[in-house]
Amino acid sequence: MPRPSTPLLSPERIRRVGLEIIDAEGLEALSMRRLADRLGVRAASLYNHVATKDQLLHEIADDVMAAVDVSGFEQDWTTGLRTWARSYRAALVAHPNLVPFLASGPARRENALRRADAVHGGLTRAGWPQRYATMIGASTKYLVVGSALGSFSSGFPADAALYDERFPHLNKAHLLREHAAEIDEGSFELALEALIDGLQKQYRDLTTTSGTPRE
Repeated sequence: MPRPSTPLLSPERIRRVGLEIIDAEGLEALSMRRLADRLGVRAASLYNHVATKDQLLHEIADDVMAAVDVSGFEQDWTTGLRTWARSYRAALVAHPNLVPFLASGPARRENALRRADAVHGGLTRAGWPQRYATMIGASTKYLVVGSALGSFSSGFPADAALYDERFPHLNKAHLLREHAAEIDEGSFELALEALIDGLQKQYRDLTTTSGTPRE
């Protein structure tokens, strides 16, 4: 059987290669023409599978969100928050160039909305009032997205002489870049645990002795 004259396209392959371009070169580098070149087809061929670049970005983003785990809410709300936040951050850290697009919100993306629904549902089932559940979801998202947008530790030059006299309290800052992944991960965990500790106190304050939340 003769081989096809042009590479076979599928929505999955289009999204995968589109994400590869974003990961390597940034959001601005992705265009339908650039993607078609990488796939070895004419740009017009892509429109049989995806109508616009914006639609493609939403589909790529939804694929990334599919990796986010919200199953912990089936156990309890604190386990749910930890599992969600950690897997959410891992998904974003794996594709940092996509984070600004993902940060805008779930839009109409199925996987993103399903996870938002699971988070809100897990919190309200645990007794959190609707308003608090919304704010907890937002607060956790701010923590996750902020930690994935860039590395705190990598932003310090690895030049010990820069800090010695003018910035004496930063006399170890030149070591941060070397240990960036470890420090950034630890910093995220510290902030996440502080958030949950504070929420647990508020949860106790909002709950009567009978376990019924006060609105």
